[in-house]
Amino acid sequence: MSAGELALHNEVHALYSDHHGWLYGWLRRKLGDSFVAADLAQDTFVSVMTTGTAGDIQEPRPFLTTIAKRLMAHRHRRQLLETAYLDTLAAFPEELAPSPEVHYLALEALRQVDQALDGLPSKVKEAFLLAHLEELSYSDIAERLNVSASSVKQYLTRANQHCLFALGA
Repeated sequence: MSAGELALHNEVHALYSDHHGWLYGWLRRKLGDSFVAADLAQDTFVSVMTTGTAGDIQEPRPFLTTIAKRLMAHRHRRQLLETAYLDTLAAFPEELAPSPEVHYLALEALRQVDQALDGLPSKVKEAFLLAHLEELSYSDIAERLNVSASSVKQYLTRANQHCLFALGA
């Protein structure tokens, strides 16, 4: 292990030791689910580790809270996608229901689309989901988001291009 890797390891270890218990407790109170809280706390620290910025954090708790909130929003959005898919499946007659393999592949595709939406502004993501999951018109989406229909068109163009680029299509 190089000196830089050792320093990063020590910084992350200190951050984890000092703040994991607090973050886990905050998430558990916020979510009401100790298992999800444990997963999100771990994911938060993994995120810090992958950026390599643990030593640069001036105010750890607000920083960790911001990451955890983003992860919660990401998880919630993924659950909405999965629920919409499962609701659609439930409406199918049994003989038309997809096989377990197709079901898995569809959920995996939804996960990839959700991941592709990361980094887009919230209104762009929401417009994309409203258009593709709820099949709303531009005017209905504009009304929901309190923006113009032309903004919705721009949002959807941006989201669709972003997804195509992210998914390598």
